[in-house]
Amino acid sequence: MECIPFSLDRLNDVCQLWNRELGHDFPMRCELFKQNTILDKTLFRNGSWITVDRENKVTGVIISKMWHEGDLNVDFGRGTGWIQVLVVDSNYRNSGVGTTLLRKAENAFKQKEISKIVLGKDPWHFFPGIPDEYGSVKKWFERRGYAYIHRVYDMYRHYSVGEPCRLSRRRGVRFFLMGKSDKGKLLAFLNKCFPGRWEYEAIQYFERGGTGREYVIFEINGEIKGFCRINDSRSPFIAPNTYWAPLFDSELGGIGPLGVDPELRGRGYGTGLVQAGIYFLRKRGIQHVVIDWTDLREFYGKLGYRVWKSYGQYEKDLLTTDETVH
Repeated sequence: MECIPFSLDRLNDVCQLWNRELGHDFPMRCELFKQNTILDKTLFRNGSWITVDRENKVTGVIISKMWHEGDLNVDFGRGTGWIQVLVVDSNYRNSGVGTTLLRKAENAFKQKEISKIVLGKDPWHFFPGIPDEYGSVKKWFERRGYAYIHRVYDMYRHYSVGEPCRLSRRRGVRFFLMGKSDKGKLLAFLNKCFPGRWEYEAIQYFERGGTGREYVIFEINGEIKGFCRINDSRSPFIAPNTYWAPLFDSELGGIGPLGVDPELRGRGYGTGLVQAGIYFLRKRGIQHVVIDWTDLREFYGKLGYRVWKSYGQYEKDLLTTDETVH
């Protein structure tokens, strides 16, 4: 078994490995892998490796990410390393392939003085944690010093053809799809109320050709006070809530993230934004809708959404964790 650096020329091989091992639950498109991994500025090449057997067949892959000085438009994730994915061919499990790949990634992080490693949750992530379908994977990481932090969910609802939908209306409030002219106001709002990941994602959205049709916003007196992202097959990139669209028999739409000015929370504006997002997706003929990476089960449950997938979030403190592997 040989361990070599991950590179673009092995993209198809890695996607084939993914789909052999995970494709039933999480079907991978090479377009998505290229978008989220190869084109992502946070890709940490020194921590990204593949293993190959004697026939040069890919038997395992690990992808690592980290914040790079000067590469991101906003500062988030400094001091954190992310493991985007670790997949091993089932024929090579329990042979040390996964342990070798993980050790190489961790050592690379240590050389960069990374203090914490997070599983998933990376910019342009595939997963917000370890899917609950893979309980043995959770135990494997736990034996290697990774601690469970939290559980989050993807939620889903199907809308029947002809099922009524309406745009929320409140006195003095306007819910609408933003246009290009609203870009500056949206980015200023996110910088003020949601600096970090959501601000970064919005900047990336516009850099990749976004026109505004994916952002539902509401204004009070001409000032943006909240937003909700919506996604479909025409969005400028494959969004997290549409990653697993191949599992559905017709187009998949996505809701989220959702954010309301902290001074206005608890007044129903968030519900209004989600209802507006659903309205615009339904007007586009979409019946399947997923809300990704949330712990607000009760909030979305009131709108008819149910848990579809769930994930355990894990991380490891490199400064204090015992390195013993059992």
